[in-house]
Parts: sequence; C-alpha cells; structure tokens
Amino acid sequence: MAKTKATFANANKDTTALALILSARHHNPFNYLGLHITDAGQCLRVFMPHASHVWFKSGDEWEALSKTHVDGFFEWLDTENSKKISLQKPTLLKVTCDGNTYETHDPYGFDASISGDDLYLFGEGRLKQAYKMLGAHMTTLQGVAGVRFAVWAPNAERVSVIGNFNRWDGRVHPMRVHGASGVWEIFIPSLTEFDTYKFEIRNRFTGNVYVKTDPYGTAFEPRPGTSAKINQTQHAWQDDEWLARREHQDWLHAPFNCYEVHLGSWQRDEQGHFYNY
Repeated sequence: MAKTKATFANANKDTTALALILSARHHNPFNYLGLHITDAGQCLRVFMPHASHVWFKSGDEWEALSKTHVDGFFEWLDTENSKKISLQKPTLLKVTCDGNTYETHDPYGFDASISGDDLYLFGEGRLKQAYKMLGAHMTTLQGVAGVRFAVWAPNAERVSVIGNFNRWDGRVHPMRVHGASGVWEIFIPSLTEFDTYKFEIRNRFTGNVYVKTDPYGTAFEPRPGTSAKINQTQHAWQDDEWLARREHQDWLHAPFNCYEVHLGSWQRDEQGHFYNY
C-alpha cells in the first residue's frame, strides 16, 4: 500500500510539473526536463512544441521518444535501465520540424556554469566584472559549442530566452534559476554569431509577461528593432605604449581631457540615416 501511495503521489507531481511546463510557468524546468533517474527507471523528457518527431542517440543507434502530449511533449522511459544513457549527457537529439530534420544537444543536459563565487560576489554588489557572467557568451560547455545566457531577474517566476532560433516562443527555452540569487542561466547549443534574442520574463507576483532586451548585450540590431545580437567580436586595443608610459606617471592626480560626441546627431548620410562606426 505504501508503494502504491508513493507511486500515486509521484504521478500527481509529474502531472503538475508537466502542466507548468506546457503553460511556461515552471520555476526550474531543469528539475523536470532532460534526463532523470526516477522510481520507474531512466526517463528522458523533451518539450519541443514545434517538433513532430524526436529521437535520442543511444550508442550508434537512434531511438524514438514517444509524443505523449499534443502540444509537443516527448518522453522516453527505460524501466530496465538498459540503455545507460545517463553516461552520455548531454544527450544528442535528432529533431524533425516542419519537414526538416536536424541534430542538436538537449539544452537540459548541461550543468550550470556560473560559479558560486561569482554569485556570492554579485549578491554583495562586489562582482566588478559582472558583464563576464551576465549576458550572452559564446563558449564551449561539456565539449559542445553554444551560447551561455544569463540575466538577473529576482522577481520572476519564469525566464526564457527567445530569439530567431526558437520562433520567439517563451515555452521553448526556459532557464534555470540559481536559488535566491535572482540569476537565471541556460546554455543553448548550435547557435551562431549575430542570432538575435531577448528575455521573456513572467512576474511571480502579477503573472504579467514582459519581453526585455539584454542589458548586458554587446551588439544590437538597427532601430527600430531592439533585439540584442549574439556577438563574440572583441575590440583589438592598441594602447600598449600609452599604458607603459602611464605606469611611470601619477595618473590618478594628473589632469585629463575627455571628449564626447553623439554620432547620431553629428552627421548623417544623404538619406538622413545614421552612419555606423
């Protein structure tokens, strides 16, 4: 009887979690999506609302996930623990969408990559290079190339990355939250430079959903668009000679000249459009 009650309780818990995933309200989807060990065995859960078929790579073979909900929820359960796919995280998926088939890694199979030290310093207001933690950064995680997104949204119930790579659909890539820090994170594989994105945020108190651009974005689309762009271009500084001279000067107490110009109001082309840099 105890086992029956436990199984019934787990079933109710799974039903509630699924409802939250489908309605884009799950506070920490990593607890439900991806590969998990349950009382029934190994379980792989994938939510791709625009996909018609999903497979996962098991050894040299592809095995299909069952579409268990019409809205795009796919599931695979191994009650015998025979596949041992837990040793292959992140899981490689093959997805068919709108007649096209492509391969990608499951975003919910990657570990968190923001350190506890950075979160601690950020919480105390002492993380002097927060731009290295927040925003969108092209990187390689667990041997897979992609983009790590992070944003601070302390009053959010759910935060998602939306962009041209997921039809601007907030259901597709909900992020993980780092406890009470208010920092949300997700690693999305296979993205390319200059893909556009924003954050979709659901307020935990009102339920209102807001779409916000990235305050730590390093590139943006031309107006009137307001989306940030994934960008890995780094400026090549050429001030080594000046920095070397500064080492021998009392530069903190020396006078300096500061010049500022707003390029948009300075000059425009013949059509009245802004010049770029």
